[in-house]
Amino acid sequence: MPAEKGSAFLLKVGDGAPVPVYTTLAGLRTTQLSINGDPVVITNKGSGGWRELLSGAGIRSVSVSGAGVFTGSVAETRVKTNALSGVIDDYELSFESGERLRGRFLVSRLDYAGDFNAERTYTLSLESSGQVVSL
Repeated sequence: MPAEKGSAFLLKVGDGAPVPVYTTLAGLRTTQLSINGDPVVITNKGSGGWRELLSGAGIRSVSVSGAGVFTGSVAETRVKTNALSGVIDDYELSFESGERLRGRFLVSRLDYAGDFNAERTYTLSLESSGQVVSL
């Protein structure tokens, strides 16, 4: 697999329509994706001292975080509204290779910061709710 540019790792938010149109969050400088699995352990006396896991069981989740410069874009406003109201919304992650991940996420954290004579920045964290699919 060839190397990919970090600048092409984009986070997008849906517009709320039944078939959402996605808009890139402006100003994002860093984006991170974590795919998590909480396995079901089925180790027993017959396991010979080795841990055994049940394939396909357990809880899977996706966490997304990002940080960037606040621009006041429509997408940023939608994320802030989602965070304040606790609404789960449609999000998409896209990569330089053309691969995309889509799912419904809750904004679990949204922080704003600013220093005198510097830009206003934000950081955010999203947690998946339901299945995240690879397109």
